[in-house]
Amino acid sequence: MSADPVPSSAVEHGTSPFWFLGGQTRILVPGSATNGAVSVLEFADRQNHATPLHIHDGEDEVWIVLEGEVSFFVADQRFDLQAGQVAHGPRGLPHAYLVRSETSLIAATFAPAGIEEWFAGNGSPVADLAEAPAAFDIGAIVASAEAFRLRVAGPPPSA
Repeated sequence: MSADPVPSSAVEHGTSPFWFLGGQTRILVPGSATNGAVSVLEFADRQNHATPLHIHDGEDEVWIVLEGEVSFFVADQRFDLQAGQVAHGPRGLPHAYLVRSETSLIAATFAPAGIEEWFAGNGSPVADLAEAPAAFDIGAIVASAEAFRLRVAGPPPSA
């Protein structure tokens, strides 16, 4: 039994970029296009950008480095990846990433889908791709995470 393929027009262009935690994010494949099975987001970040150490209780995450060099921290392990390499953040384990190159581009797959709604709900539109990152309220972002079974487990990693 196989699911019907998703029409290319449904996922071809994704959403417009939005600011999230100082980087640009896009939803490439929303969960609505996969019946909630998976979502794919794109993260464009600058050097030394790092996410707080956090835990997803509801979904696994797979990172694909498309451009740049990024360190991924999963539980007590560190994975130094470059373009073309992949890492897995299993649900229930603390993880974070740190951009080591001048810029990076990461595709992140979440299974099952749903967490993309949290990212979009906490983002702000990018009016001009060359503009500076929008300010954000980390307290409000963290507070809204509980509804998505996402929790902060520690500070961001540093170089």
